[in-house]
Amino acid sequence: MVQDEPNGEVVAAGGATREKKLNVFQRIALFIRQVFAELRKVVTPTRQELLKFTAVVLAFVVVVMAFVYGLDLLFTWIVDVVFGVPV
Repeated sequence: MVQDEPNGEVVAAGGATREKKLNVFQRIALFIRQVFAELRKVVTPTRQELLKFTAVVLAFVVVVMAFVYGLDLLFTWIVDVVFGVPV
């Protein structure tokens, strides 16, 4: 483990240095400290950004639904042509 310079967080080392292995409780504590450090970096979107992101997601869902519906119609038509009862 290596100390991170700016805020003293403990991070995994990329090199081949061998240090004492942490026990299970120390690893859990390290994980929790790292989770809180990451949560401090989270930025809450403004209301305008949130509405824009929501509109983009809903539009994308509608486009994907239309695509899947089109594929469903195509495969239904193919199955009717191949396995349909002759008239």
